[in-house]
Amino acid sequence: MNPHQTLWTTYFPQFVENGDKDLQRLMAASNLVSYPSGQQLFYPGSLCGNYLLVLEGSVKVQILSESGREVLLYYVRSGDSCVLTTSCLLSGDCYPAEGITEGEVSAFALPSQAFYRCIEQSAFFREFVFKNFSSRLAKLIGRMETVVFETIDQRICKALLVSNASVITKTHQELAYELGTAREVVSRHLKNFETYGWLNLKRGTIEIIDGEALQRFVLNGKQ
Repeated sequence: MNPHQTLWTTYFPQFVENGDKDLQRLMAASNLVSYPSGQQLFYPGSLCGNYLLVLEGSVKVQILSESGREVLLYYVRSGDSCVLTTSCLLSGDCYPAEGITEGEVSAFALPSQAFYRCIEQSAFFREFVFKNFSSRLAKLIGRMETVVFETIDQRICKALLVSNASVITKTHQELAYELGTAREVVSRHLKNFETYGWLNLKRGTIEIIDGEALQRFVLNGKQ
């Protein structure tokens, strides 16, 4: 029996239920790995040696601009695989971005040779890899479209509304990082929204007073 059978059953039950012999060999070849918070898993120019399936924790994938600003691309969370890792394994290219753990992370690391063998021999695994890849890629493209086609104040409004919470525990710097812009820009727009009566700003929190106004602004970009 696979020594990590319980973990596979909990986080990736479809692998256990499938019964594919090639898939079972892939699972047996996997290594259970753990990383501390703040660990850099890959960086621009590094090679990819493993296909990671995240069990617990989160990995943020980001690029650095020439000015040194960090721009968030996406998060890899429990049950996810990394679109850039898949791309690098399939193309043989190096990573174009960096991945850093947020909190402690545990994952299954599938060695590249086992990955290649299974993707060639197992229809189930091939479908799993490409479905995850296409889904994550579509979300990444959607994020890039938002950055290109929506104004920064519309993006701030959308980010505030996404959690459906009336009080958001987040600093201006954290919000700026998620949106790929500068803290000063976010603070200026939030202050404008407070002046309009839409928000109440406190240290470390943002209270939404008029969510409907924020939603209207997302849709038409007008106060």
